[in-house]
Amino acid sequence: MASPKIPPQFDILVIGSGAAGLYAALCLPTHLQVGLITKDTLKTGSSSWAQGGIAAAIDPSDTPELHFADTLKAGAGLCEPETVKFLVENASAAIKSLVDMGVAFDRQGEKLAMTLEAAHSRPRVLHSADTTGRAIVDTLIDQVLHRPNIQVISPALALSLWLNDVTGHCQGISILYQEQISWIRASAVILATGGGGQVFSQTTNPAVSTGDGVALAWRGGAVVRDLEFFQFHPTALTKPGAPRFLISEAVRGEGAYLVDYRGQRFAFNYHSDGELAPRDVVSRAIFRHLEQTAPEPYCVYLDLDSISPEQISHRFPNIIKVCQQWGIDVFTEPIPVAPAAHYWMGGIITDVHSETSIKGLYAIGETASTGVHGANRLASNSLLECIVFAAELSRLEIEPHLTPEESASFITESGDWETEMELLTSVQQHLPQLMWHSAGICRSQEALEDAIAQVSSWRCQLAALAVTQYLLNLTPNQTVQLTSANAQQQLRTCAETLNLLDIAYLILKSAAWRTESRGGHYRSDYPQTSADWQVHTLVQGESWYKSPVIPFAQMNAKTTDGQSGLATPAMLGIRQKAEGRRQRAEGRGQSQ
Repeated sequence: MASPKIPPQFDILVIGSGAAGLYAALCLPTHLQVGLITKDTLKTGSSSWAQGGIAAAIDPSDTPELHFADTLKAGAGLCEPETVKFLVENASAAIKSLVDMGVAFDRQGEKLAMTLEAAHSRPRVLHSADTTGRAIVDTLIDQVLHRPNIQVISPALALSLWLNDVTGHCQGISILYQEQISWIRASAVILATGGGGQVFSQTTNPAVSTGDGVALAWRGGAVVRDLEFFQFHPTALTKPGAPRFLISEAVRGEGAYLVDYRGQRFAFNYHSDGELAPRDVVSRAIFRHLEQTAPEPYCVYLDLDSISPEQISHRFPNIIKVCQQWGIDVFTEPIPVAPAAHYWMGGIITDVHSETSIKGLYAIGETASTGVHGANRLASNSLLECIVFAAELSRLEIEPHLTPEESASFITESGDWETEMELLTSVQQHLPQLMWHSAGICRSQEALEDAIAQVSSWRCQLAALAVTQYLLNLTPNQTVQLTSANAQQQLRTCAETLNLLDIAYLILKSAAWRTESRGGHYRSDYPQTSADWQVHTLVQGESWYKSPVIPFAQMNAKTTDGQSGLATPAMLGIRQKAEGRRQRAEGRGQSQ
């Protein structure tokens, strides 16, 4: 898979190799040369960890309208209705495409098997045992590796966007790869880098989930949205020494229930739907119950007694295996669980064609804010979102390559930043714990402001480091040959730490700004949902502002260029504001 030589330009660059990135690469026209950049191996993203499945209303007893209603209800008033409509109406085609590619979903006879998950009104979650994400990703990887127009560049870390000085359009990226920093041109760059769960100490996300795409886009001037909304999954394996392995929502869908250390079932004390209430509700129920009843806040238990051993073996072989590795026999004892950071609803704002507020830059999957998830994602809509929105990129039209005007230069860098690694490592260790306590399941103004002050201090300290200055002041079109693998690792550590600090700052500031509780964002000092806050949080640079949820009537209106399309009016306004800020900034620069 590794590519020893990288061309100086591709037609399209895809950054990330989860379900969104892989499927996007496959959907792009085959006459285009595609570079697929992944910072680890192809199988290390969150998609391959997804257990529960992929939601689609394809059973005769179900309808897209019901799926639509369930998604909006879970999203707590912040879903964009037209975007959700687009998602659910294209779900059937997405499933057919995956089946045609060879994804082996479970079946009941000739029919695709479906299970019920929290906040769904019908069983509509397709699955492949309890490793659905892996089944999808493995199939997509096999397809990608047989496409001659797709070149995989691995492992490589995207460092910065390459923006045109005149137009502001994205024209490529810089990457760290094989002890070299290179600039690669492309007519379009697609960010599919996943979420940022590693900013929290308790997370189900893999180590690569450091918020890279959102951080790169924000630093490049893109508009980002709803970053305060992080979903905490109620049931992650919680045992000393064990990773926070996700115990799928499908386990509760099949009939498992939550009990406390006394063996008492408690979920119905907090919501009428009990264990099948929306994820944010169940997570807070566990959090509150532990605060009120446990001798020390540690864990509750998921009891599988109500599910037959045959069904457990059939549906959850991977969960059985992982629990066994940590000394837990799911057939005879409950699984210790507690909430963990799982999915970031916010991200880079996009339209239905996945275009961001920067021309030439696209975002898909968890990196993007399409408007589908609102304040709280409905279970198993994430894999569906990846496939449906990536499929739209088959219509992507790009401008032909322009011959680069400037000639590329080549330098050698022998820098050694070892003395600065101690501070970077310290921040990496302490930031996730700070975020868990200040911006986790329960938030307050005092805790948020204290955390903002600490993160701001760390950002200032890191900005003064020589290694940070080196990364932030790279010269476009200049290839840098590093003299050691150690220097490459130091640069990667710095880049990921900067990304984590930036997204922590954005999450904290957005959470402090929204003085209400809604979906995945819960404030103990503002516990009620406020009608005044039924708006999106938009951020560009250091500016925070509100944006209304777009009603159906406006979404179907014609834009000024005569084109109609989902989310276009909203994006048009955002681009106009972004362009206005850019012109004002240019005016200030010229007047100085």
